[in-house]
Amino acid sequence: MTSNSDITVLKVGGSAVTDKNASEGSAKADEMERIAKEIAGFSGKLVIVHGAGSFGHVYAKEYGLDKGFHKEGLLKTHDSVRELNEMIVQNLRAEGIPAVPLNPLSFSLCEDGRLTFLYTDQIAEMLKHDLVPVLHGDVCMDTKRGTCILSGDQSLPYVAAALHAKRVGLGSATDGVLDSNGQTIPKITPKTFDSVKQHIGGSAGTDVTGGMLGKVSEILDLAEKTGIESCIFNANTPGSVAAYLKGETVGTVICKND
Repeated sequence: MTSNSDITVLKVGGSAVTDKNASEGSAKADEMERIAKEIAGFSGKLVIVHGAGSFGHVYAKEYGLDKGFHKEGLLKTHDSVRELNEMIVQNLRAEGIPAVPLNPLSFSLCEDGRLTFLYTDQIAEMLKHDLVPVLHGDVCMDTKRGTCILSGDQSLPYVAAALHAKRVGLGSATDGVLDSNGQTIPKITPKTFDSVKQHIGGSAGTDVTGGMLGKVSEILDLAEKTGIESCIFNANTPGSVAAYLKGETVGTVICKND
């Protein structure tokens, strides 16, 4: 049963605000600014999660942080994703949005690559006071591996479920989930997933978090467990973020029922 809260959790994909093919952190400054302007038109309670893109994945892959602990790799990766987070927060604040940076390394824990705990009570309190928490993909301590990569695709549904969010949006760099002909799949449910997943690819550029198939799997699981409906759309299409926040259907809807 879908929550009756008014909380929206919005992910801005790393591919939407960075060049994921770059050898190191490369921000799309114009896209960050435009997306911030579109978010500024939203008056509801909002949590933002953004991907790491070229700011995190390159170091994570170089140091093998999804396989084991590496002290220098952890520090470099975390510093890099914090740099991106700061850019996004500053763009949001420039539009009058009271954005608060939150670094998941400090309040989350994984086991064998899967998120087991992420503290959310402070996020709930921030929302009560009309602040906009901004989380990001990060390196995370892992009780089995030492470290792993905690992608926004894992933290997004965790936060949405914990806060009983009304809806979830994922702004990517494609027009939703595409089939083998490059056409947007309008809706994906647990019943239709098996028939479409063969057409869902990975991610362009360096990505250690599973690409589009990983995103769909995570939020389909969210839909099955909580009834929360999600939408994957192209954040690089001007107006799409604003349209989603206004309640319009854009891209691919992922939900529990047909």
